[in-house]
Amino acid sequence: MQKRERSVLKLYYAPDNASLILRLALEEAGAAYQTVLVDRSKRAQKDPDYLALNPAGRIPVLVTPQGALFETGACLLWLCDTYPEAGLSPRAGAPQRGIFLSWLFYLANTPHADLVRLFYPTRSIPADAIEQHHDKLAGQLQGQFAILDDAVRDHPQLFAAGSALSLYLCALMRWAALYPAAGRRWFDLDSYPRLKAMALAVEDRPSARTTAQAEGLGRLPFSNPSPPRPPEGSAT
Repeated sequence: MQKRERSVLKLYYAPDNASLILRLALEEAGAAYQTVLVDRSKRAQKDPDYLALNPAGRIPVLVTPQGALFETGACLLWLCDTYPEAGLSPRAGAPQRGIFLSWLFYLANTPHADLVRLFYPTRSIPADAIEQHHDKLAGQLQGQFAILDDAVRDHPQLFAAGSALSLYLCALMRWAALYPAAGRRWFDLDSYPRLKAMALAVEDRPSARTTAQAEGLGRLPFSNPSPPRPPEGSAT
């Protein structure tokens, strides 16, 4: 999509991190933006200059004309409302706006949050409980993806390829399949036929192809993901 003449946004990112969701949305919106690498291998997300933008020290940050925004869901919602013609979400006041917000907050608060807990277990539990922790969370997440598979059936417009919800969900499915790199695999996309169809449709869009090339995600980043090979930075 051709970039429009509008204030240039700045995305602080690391490859294959939550910033992936925002890069996909920026590409879908045709927004003019620049990227700034946050080097996770050097824990740059904890540097004082970065903490001044995001005191939580997490990736991403989206710098807008109104200032720096953080939290993936908040940044994504800002993009939806700032670029309404892109069709990322129903517009404010539209009949489906409320249910869109429900699913957006569900993605951010439930599977996304649980995936982070799965990937970084020692942040909250002792080492001798990791295996039990993994099995419990994996079971919960399988149930959550089943709920989302039904949601794609029940709300096809909200989860259409290129929508904010589809972009967010495809990133979550990618991470569920790949991370933690040394962990036991538990996510099988074939178990969720509607999610798989959505993943195939999203990764065929120009926004996904451009993003995958920029972050080294491979040709099938969502339907058959492989570990990233980014041209700069580190995913972990």
